[in-house]
Amino acid sequence: MALDRESLDTYVDLMVKGQAADVKISPRACVADRPVEPCSLVIFGASGDLTTRKLAPSLYNLYLSEALPESFVILGAARSEMSHEQFQGMIKHALEGMDLTRWDEFASHLYYKQMDLRSIDSFHELSSTLEKLEGKHGTRANRIFYLAIPPSAYGSVAAMLGKAGLSGEAGDGSAWSRLVVEKPFGHDLKSAQELDRQLHEYFNEYQIFRIDHYLAKETVQNVLIFRFANAIFEPLWNRMFIDRVRITAVESLGVEKRAAYYEEAGVLRDMFQNHMMQLLAVTAMEPPAVFEAEPVRDEHVKVFRSLRPIERDDPSKNLLLGQYGPGVVEGKRVPGYREEPGVKPDSFTPTFGMLKVFIDNWRWQDVPFYLTSGKRLAKKLTEIVIYFKNVPHLLFQKVLDEDIIANFLTLGIQPEEKINLTFETKYPGAKVCLRSVTMDFNYQQNYEGPILDAYEKALIDCMQGDQMLFWRQDSVELCWAFLDPVLQHCADCDNLSRLLLPYEAGSWGPDAAQVRIART
Repeated sequence: MALDRESLDTYVDLMVKGQAADVKISPRACVADRPVEPCSLVIFGASGDLTTRKLAPSLYNLYLSEALPESFVILGAARSEMSHEQFQGMIKHALEGMDLTRWDEFASHLYYKQMDLRSIDSFHELSSTLEKLEGKHGTRANRIFYLAIPPSAYGSVAAMLGKAGLSGEAGDGSAWSRLVVEKPFGHDLKSAQELDRQLHEYFNEYQIFRIDHYLAKETVQNVLIFRFANAIFEPLWNRMFIDRVRITAVESLGVEKRAAYYEEAGVLRDMFQNHMMQLLAVTAMEPPAVFEAEPVRDEHVKVFRSLRPIERDDPSKNLLLGQYGPGVVEGKRVPGYREEPGVKPDSFTPTFGMLKVFIDNWRWQDVPFYLTSGKRLAKKLTEIVIYFKNVPHLLFQKVLDEDIIANFLTLGIQPEEKINLTFETKYPGAKVCLRSVTMDFNYQQNYEGPILDAYEKALIDCMQGDQMLFWRQDSVELCWAFLDPVLQHCADCDNLSRLLLPYEAGSWGPDAAQVRIART
């Protein structure tokens, strides 16, 4: 929250006196930066896992934080037969462990409609239902349609909404309609372009919100603030001072109940085409002219356009793939990928990937970025590590018996939300001996207010019409164009088993990956 000149002078004066921590900015003011208009949220696929696991807790927590508008409607829509009361009971069960003192108020805004998503009549009935609920709750025909359904149905549902007149908006701007699309955005470049054509048949680009919850994580957003709001780091953020960058997003979970999807996607489609590329973008992008959606997303596009193409004939020079076998995770014996329910016993789907990429522009020329993601690894970890260049050793060559460890900066995304800077100091004593020390910052330090998780932030931004943390179609296509040659090589390879290295569940990946990490 911005401070006026007088408040800022007071804050600086207190900082000098060591009392800055006593200055309090209302945490609730940071939940939403402007009022949220009344609206109705229609969740297609409301009986599914995404609704109960992510959307329901997020919406209720926003309600507790007073971030939702006073007038709102949440309408679940799915094939399952269910009454309003049964739907409310399902949502309440999903909120187990949360503060339910305001549940009855929240539940009065919850409704359910059984629908056949292939029937235009169902969508006309949906339109009538919405009009009645909007009249009852005063939501002024502002509508969000959330596609929590299989990706194969995105295009057809968007078309049904358009044919039923639900994609239109009031000409005077008094009412709006928005479409939220979950990843994956296509299976390759060609399918991504076809999906985009289907969505744009009835919706404009400004109405389409392609959600990527990684971008909405507080600590991912903080990377931009850390870089561009601190003059001591941005001048060093380039090839002159940085040797390499490591971006890691791994987890201890297996495929769980997503085997059918994962068999088609694998780690490259599931993580690299979207989440890893977005982490790369916020790490490597140029500062935008203003902190607004289109200028920020323009800079993302510039990064993706500057990616050095991967060698088509031999991508293994820059790519390492693996698949987990049986092992022990957190003290429990777990099956290998091929033993998971729904997975083919001879599957060659990769569950681990390490990709070395280069960004050919003035800032990053020849600086390698190591992107690593995988399942069933030792623990859940997402972080960005910046390794600075080594210092010249001539100054200390006569007094040091050891190598000087290069400085590195760790931006922790999850589970530890932190920033660590490691640098060299001298041990006390007559002899010159070095030791590495770390300056630590915990993201929640000196903060006691509500904390929005990624889906909460994404939902609020959608209600406000802010697309900064959502994918734009040109970025989607550029990332697919970058990865398509690798995916095609893997599909055409006569001996995929040679490229797919086994690793034990609970380890840190294939042995070859550990060798590459050690070298960096």
